[in-house]
Amino acid sequence: MTTLREYLSHKRTALMARRAAPASGPVPLHAHVTAEGRSGIRRIRIRDHQLISDSGPDFAGYDLGPASPELQAGVLGSCVTHIFLIKAAELEVPLDALEVDVRAEYDPRAQQPGESGVPVHPYGFRYEVLIDSPASDEELARLHDEVERVCPILNLIRNPQPVTGAVVRIR
Repeated sequence: MTTLREYLSHKRTALMARRAAPASGPVPLHAHVTAEGRSGIRRIRIRDHQLISDSGPDFAGYDLGPASPELQAGVLGSCVTHIFLIKAAELEVPLDALEVDVRAEYDPRAQQPGESGVPVHPYGFRYEVLIDSPASDEELARLHDEVERVCPILNLIRNPQPVTGAVVRIR
């Protein structure tokens, strides 16, 4: 297994190659979710990967996987971590360890805006980054500023985008 610093070197090479390649336009994203079985587990399929989302027993599930609000915190943490790696590679900031801890609140009883006095979505997101690095405080502050500026999921949460939906009868 390579060290995180070796990975950052490989990431920098890949980043430079990607930037040097001709523009190919947007990459389509696709996730397909199926509700299954007695528990209503949500089987999330993305490319050749599969995740399970489920409710706890107190909400008619079997707790076979994280609920959607927990997945949202995980997605934010994954994105912040990945952008830290990309920017560290780009800026040549050495890292020996990197962890991101994400927390938020969610009121599962809230069904309509304002009904329980709190939002119907997870709120109060905050993250903490734990870094082991010989870099200076100034370098780490610059790295953090860059992550805050470009992290797509962080910016999606801060600046929501319109989402359209449709119901299609299959039977």
